[in-house]
Amino acid sequence: MTKIKALYTAHAKATGGREGTGATDDGKVSVKLSTPKELGGAGGEGTNPEQLFAIGYAACFIGALKFVGGRDKVAVPADTSIESSVGIGPTPAGFGLEVTLKISLPGIDPETADRLIAEAHKVCPYSNATRGNIEVTLIRA
Repeated sequence: MTKIKALYTAHAKATGGREGTGATDDGKVSVKLSTPKELGGAGGEGTNPEQLFAIGYAACFIGALKFVGGRDKVAVPADTSIESSVGIGPTPAGFGLEVTLKISLPGIDPETADRLIAEAHKVCPYSNATRGNIEVTLIRA
């Protein structure tokens, strides 16, 4: 495992698990949590860890696309977007995740887009954290 020199560290606290709350120490994020009906919960008004992960991964991957684009002198469009899906289900050891990222790079030719996506997948911290642990599918929209 490669040790990093952290340039930023986020701090958050969750209380009560999937039926509780979560918040960052700086007060910028505060969420009520609810278990989806598909996982045996009431499907309440709150969000869940999978939704938060889906947003985080998509936002981070766009950052990785911008990093790679800057490095390779390719302008990543301002309206670049990612529709992310995070699935959760049983595994022999407990539960696991799967991720699909549907990546839209408007105005970028398919060959360049595919290259940017592949390179971003190499540098994105979420991709590096999940590589070899869960199935991640990348789709160019």
